[in-house]
Amino acid sequence: MKTLGLERRVRLYAWLAGLPGSVAFLVYLWTGDMASGSRWALTVLVGLFWIGFAMASGGLVTFPLRTLSNVLAAIREGDFSIRARGARRNDSLGEVFRELNALVDNLHEQRLGAMEASTLLRTVVDEIDVAVLSFDGADRLRLANRAAERLLGRRRERILGWSAAELALGEYLEGDSPRIVSRTFPEKAGRWEIRRGVFRQDGMAHHLLVISDISRALREEERETWRRLIRVMGHELNNSLAPLKSVAESLRDLLARRQLPDDWRDDMTSGLALIASRAEALSRFVDGYARLAKLPPPHPAPLDVGSWIHRVAGLERRLTVSVVDGPEVWIQADAAQLEQLLINLIRNATDASLETGGGVIVGWDKNGESVEVFVRDEGPGLSNPGNVFIPFFTTKPGGSGIGLVLSREIAEAHGGSLALENRQPGPGVEARLRLPVSRPALRA
Repeated sequence: MKTLGLERRVRLYAWLAGLPGSVAFLVYLWTGDMASGSRWALTVLVGLFWIGFAMASGGLVTFPLRTLSNVLAAIREGDFSIRARGARRNDSLGEVFRELNALVDNLHEQRLGAMEASTLLRTVVDEIDVAVLSFDGADRLRLANRAAERLLGRRRERILGWSAAELALGEYLEGDSPRIVSRTFPEKAGRWEIRRGVFRQDGMAHHLLVISDISRALREEERETWRRLIRVMGHELNNSLAPLKSVAESLRDLLARRQLPDDWRDDMTSGLALIASRAEALSRFVDGYARLAKLPPPHPAPLDVGSWIHRVAGLERRLTVSVVDGPEVWIQADAAQLEQLLINLIRNATDASLETGGGVIVGWDKNGESVEVFVRDEGPGLSNPGNVFIPFFTTKPGGSGIGLVLSREIAEAHGGSLALENRQPGPGVEARLRLPVSRPALRA
């Protein structure tokens, strides 16, 4: 059986509601003592009122619902210019219309804001001097800004829809990110940083490829590095060569005398000893730079953090290093390099604590996808924390100023970081080493 619509059901109920009273009235009318003309007139009048009110009842319900339907359809089509009339207070249907109109106004404002934000984003993406390209799930180009257009040497309108392989960019949609490559593009050659990201549009995964030219930045950094290197080397060489020149000239003048003094052998011995000492210092200086330049890449293997820390802490014999155990954690790392790193940190902490009679504490904890190893001493602290990672800067007599620099190089080669700061509250310094945690499949 076909179900009646709402409009027909309302009218049917209106007919049924008026049926008992109308029938009773008509029965009374036709069974009573009344003129025939009056009977027919009253019958027609009752019927008209009955039909009219029944039809009006249906309209009172269906017209507002059709208004609601029209406004909702306009919203669905993105048209926010239509409003519902009859939004009155102290009326249930009027309150519905008021809320509907407020919803339309809100959606209209949100749409304008989204359009303005989208326009701003497109303008920024178009104006930045970095190539931005978007590829869909089939690796087809869907978006390219002006920088990408200039880099590829082709108009965007012509290459939209091309595959990443056709643009010679397919290899960059997988692999490490970010990465630095040397590459010759149609319009420019140089060194580039490639970054890749993933976002979803219409429920489908898309790749975002960002290609930035870092040739100039790298050249500037290389020049600044060479300036610092030359400045440090010049300072160290001058400090060593100046006394060597002075001592050599004094010894030459001594030997040039016709009559040598009685203590000339002592003068020669002390002068040659000074020359040997400064030569040894220069040798340590050059060896320090060689160690930084020749640090081999790590050879990762599963490493138990607890065993590594306990093993290295036991190597220090000048005082007892306290170990605060953390959770069981495994990492992928080069055990030999990390042992050298931790030896440097514990040795520095021990040197500082021996000055004040304090102790050294080593421990670790897991923080998300990283493990944090800390080394705390009770020494005098750092007077200038900003200089601790400057090559050859040291406050210890006979120190090389290489240990902390080499330790940070090892940490960064493992994808981690190393930081030193004064303890709050003091006294002492805390070295904090952060390393990524290996995945369970890589554990021993």
